[in-house]
Amino acid sequence: MAQVGIVMGSDSDMPVMAKAAEILDELGISYEMAIISAHREPDVFFEYAKGAEEKGFKVIIAGAGKAAHLPGMCAAIFPMPVIGVPMKTSDLGGVDSLYSIVQMPSGIPVATVAIGGGQNAGILAAKILATSDGELLQRLKDYTRQLGESVQKKDERLQEVGYKNYT
Repeated sequence: MAQVGIVMGSDSDMPVMAKAAEILDELGISYEMAIISAHREPDVFFEYAKGAEEKGFKVIIAGAGKAAHLPGMCAAIFPMPVIGVPMKTSDLGGVDSLYSIVQMPSGIPVATVAIGGGQNAGILAAKILATSDGELLQRLKDYTRQLGESVQKKDERLQEVGYKNYT
């Protein structure tokens, strides 16, 4: 049974949402991914959001661009956390998506990551799940430690070769 639902309004969102899936894979978290348009196929969307709890989802990661209604509509129907991922858009650079997702009415919260922040959405979903899963919490701690070690190795290389030869 999947713990996380990853949903996006268009296949053009796939490169960003794949980053959420990749981090969930790395942390051993099960998920299902779907492309569903809240605007173009509302009946399919409502079925997805209403059935998410029964499927076992504990968190939904919803990516959307432009008017970006998908995350908010998921939050209106799904009783557990929803993480919105605003997509970069060609006309307004994703600020339109960001504003649409974060400006939810009282009682319908959507946690929101940066424009194009698929990886952070996956990490946030993992942190939410880790509040009741000690093994996952340890995997997150290990992941964080590895991030720090990666930065240290980069600095060691910089100190060794100098900035002119670093790249």
